[in-house]
Amino acid sequence: MQTKKLEYRIVTDGLEFPEGPIVLADGSVLVVEIKGGRLTRVAPDGTKSVAAELGGGPNGAAIGPDGACYVANNGGFHWLKEDIFETKGYDRPHGRAADYTGGGIQRVDLATGEVTWLYTQCDGKAITGPNDLVFDRNGDLWFTDHGKTYDGVMEQGAVYHAAADGSWIRQAVFPMVTPNGCGLSPDEKTLYVSETETGRLWHWPIAGRGAVEKIAWPSPNGGRMLGQATGYQRFDSMAIEAEGNICVATLVTGGITVFSPEGEKLEYWEGPEPYCTNIAFGGPDMKTAYITVSGRGLLIAVDWPRAGLPLLHQRG
Repeated sequence: MQTKKLEYRIVTDGLEFPEGPIVLADGSVLVVEIKGGRLTRVAPDGTKSVAAELGGGPNGAAIGPDGACYVANNGGFHWLKEDIFETKGYDRPHGRAADYTGGGIQRVDLATGEVTWLYTQCDGKAITGPNDLVFDRNGDLWFTDHGKTYDGVMEQGAVYHAAADGSWIRQAVFPMVTPNGCGLSPDEKTLYVSETETGRLWHWPIAGRGAVEKIAWPSPNGGRMLGQATGYQRFDSMAIEAEGNICVATLVTGGITVFSPEGEKLEYWEGPEPYCTNIAFGGPDMKTAYITVSGRGLLIAVDWPRAGLPLLHQRG
């Protein structure tokens, strides 16, 4: 595996723990601000405007088949200030917020800023900490529920599949240990999910709407482990390259780990701090990677060596 250093330019700063970048056709980038509880539009020149006030802890975002923005809202974290990594006042999420009441999936009308809640439970079971989401070509969304850690308890996480209109939801994978990023292979036959605390990347063949093919124990979740972090690293969100490589945002050391679809660890791109949390592709050739550097509140751009896979809203 090759280790390289990210050569980046700062698109904007001053964000309150940004994640979930979405690259739009006009060159602007939507990000959620987990600590700020909002959805923010970043123009190509770096200026910021509020697209919607979301509350809680907006953790991931994607554009749906109707052009609205869908947000995985984890319900909110407790925040710690750390003078570490040569950064004063470094934001670090921990546990759950004092006013936490639950998590769910929100829909944002980008024209009006109107916010509605689509899902807060599945079959009577609460969705406690949604983290990331991705739309398939049918317009349904896969999303992870990271769970919550509090009072000595670590909740088990899950993966769900749901309709964009709020009419249907099914739990596809359970249990998982802090599932975070999720993505689909270019042919949409494979679901990828990263786990934060284990530093593992899992995959499942998709068997149908709301269903994946599972293998038996000793797999803890019915999936096959595609890859694992090097040493003490934690995994966050992901993006898929056009040829199928999986780019996983990597915490602790801070950067992007690139896996082949066969599980070979191809590259590690070292970033500017431990909280490199999300990556998304855009630009006219899909070779610009936008990465959230959350502790320092940055959105950065990188000239990526390969094209990213267009998401649902980026396809012609």
